[in-house]
Amino acid sequence: MMEPLRLTALPAKEVPMRQARFEPYVDNGGTVLAIAGSDYCVIAGDTRMSDGGYGIQTRQYTKIFQLTNKCVIATSGMQADTLALRKRLETVLSRYQKEHGKPMSTPAISQYLSNTLYQKRFFPYYTFNLVCGVDEDGVGCIWTYDAVGSHERVKMSSQGSGNQLVQPLLDNQVGKFNQRIVDGPRELSSEQAVSLAKDAITSAGERDIYTGDFADIVVINSTGVHWEKFNLKLD
Repeated sequence: MMEPLRLTALPAKEVPMRQARFEPYVDNGGTVLAIAGSDYCVIAGDTRMSDGGYGIQTRQYTKIFQLTNKCVIATSGMQADTLALRKRLETVLSRYQKEHGKPMSTPAISQYLSNTLYQKRFFPYYTFNLVCGVDEDGVGCIWTYDAVGSHERVKMSSQGSGNQLVQPLLDNQVGKFNQRIVDGPRELSSEQAVSLAKDAITSAGERDIYTGDFADIVVINSTGVHWEKFNLKLD
């Protein structure tokens, strides 16, 4: 008796899987930092915008935007989201000015930004922000944020691709952390803070390829917002 014919299936040819990915974010790099004193706030930010790799899109892109005569926002991260967030803030601040006859205070701006970032937490703005200025009493103030709105008022802070290079310097020279001997006054003068900010962002530019070209230095005090620019490395 003949055995039934058995068919053996040939192994299917393996086809490599393809995965289509949509990446909505790009980090355009750069570094911002701020130092607050009893009657001033000093902010610094470089002007290089990278493409997320080794390319430079522009050397003249400021990361510091004036919101009122007592407040600026310094932002690092994705340039497109930075502009979208800036336009939203400017629209709200303009409406507030018309409705109340006065500009929004710096603490109020800090809280509004936190609410705005939290509302976008499921598809957040890819920005890392510092709200800096002086409050109603003329005291320097800085709020530092993560991407979804968690914020804290601090005396000094940095954000961006050079953050890990700059923050230890600020902790040491401004916060006087972990020092057994502290000579002289604990608070820097406005001129000393400007000098330190220049040194810090210059140092970041020596080690971080996304920080460079030029730097904006902004000083906010009782007389308003004052701008200065100086050169960093161009390579």
